[in-house]
Amino acid sequence: MTILSRLQSVTLPLAMSFLGIAVMPLSMSAPVSGQEQVSAAKSSEPRPLIDKVSTATARFRNINVALAEGFVQGTPCVSGPDFGAMGVHFVLPTRIAAGMLNAEEPEALIYEPLPGGGFRLVGVEFIVLAAKWAANHPDGTPPALDGHLLNLIGAPNRFGLPDFYEIHVWAWEQNPVGSFADWNTRVTCIHQPAD
Repeated sequence: MTILSRLQSVTLPLAMSFLGIAVMPLSMSAPVSGQEQVSAAKSSEPRPLIDKVSTATARFRNINVALAEGFVQGTPCVSGPDFGAMGVHFVLPTRIAAGMLNAEEPEALIYEPLPGGGFRLVGVEFIVLAAKWAANHPDGTPPALDGHLLNLIGAPNRFGLPDFYEIHVWAWEQNPVGSFADWNTRVTCIHQPAD
């Protein structure tokens, strides 16, 4: 594959999302859960980063383990501007403050709210503050995780953070629009408790 065709395969979907054009899945059926979903995703694409993340975060499928290890709720359920959602982000503030990237240590765990108040782990997010990254990398090296470049989110933003870089990894819920896309069309905020 040439560099041009690689760029086109990346920029075309981005351009479509900026223009508000979305390809919706034919079936909006309930998400497949557990090992069935992970196995289905494994057969459709190479997954070295996803496999590494799912192995490292398997214990967090029980949210009580995440809470016991210091993760705190950072957001309510975050829904997409047009379709899909991210979910509820539980963050580990010490990892965000460190400004380092490690595929086995995500800064945020993402959970989908379930009926009755439960949570289901659907993915993770790697987050590094732009100023911290620049201070740690004066040579201008862009932030990347196992070869995947992170996205820059400028301030002001809906999270109230200064400029930061991020990448989502949908290790526990296959995402029809991409394993590293921000919004997952199979995740919903419909069961978010009302305040």
